[in-house]
Amino acid sequence: MKLIQKPFVFLRHGETAMNQQQRIGGRTDTPLNSTGQQEADAAAVLLADICWRYIAASPLLRAWETAQRATRMQNITAVDGLRERDWGLLEGAPWSEVPPYTETPPEGESWADFTQRVVLALNNQLSQHDWPLIVAHSGIFRVIRAQVTGTPEGERIGNAQPILVLPPDAEQPNWTFTPLTTDTKEYYFD
Repeated sequence: MKLIQKPFVFLRHGETAMNQQQRIGGRTDTPLNSTGQQEADAAAVLLADICWRYIAASPLLRAWETAQRATRMQNITAVDGLRERDWGLLEGAPWSEVPPYTETPPEGESWADFTQRVVLALNNQLSQHDWPLIVAHSGIFRVIRAQVTGTPEGERIGNAQPILVLPPDAEQPNWTFTPLTTDTKEYYFD
């Protein structure tokens, strides 16, 4: 299954205590810390004057709270398929213990199952909505990256930094990830 070729904006949740401690958060339902709340509020300044037709968020507290703060309580839909990967026995372990993403963590979710779940959830949103805002986790972004570049490997996406995910078109033959800035917002949303 491949990602539907439609544009959307992806926003990773703000910082949590587990992020600050560089620990695997996975399915652990942790809230934003004060830095994460500030990050979500800063994203709200950039996202404020966009009237989103559709906002989908992971139901995990850190993503849900980010969506609420960053969109100033616009209508948000919880999408279970956007939950972070289940890291099994590695939940709470240091980031240094993360195995290659395509390996299955002990008692955790396989990369294939995780990818299938995420792509299905994203495609359900993309097939029904134009330019949705997706608020989720770094693992969800790794699935998106793997879908468009062939690998989940790469830098961790920043907390609460909106990214335009743009499919190929006549001007650009490949998918692109572009930070949402005042300039790109004016180009795509005005």
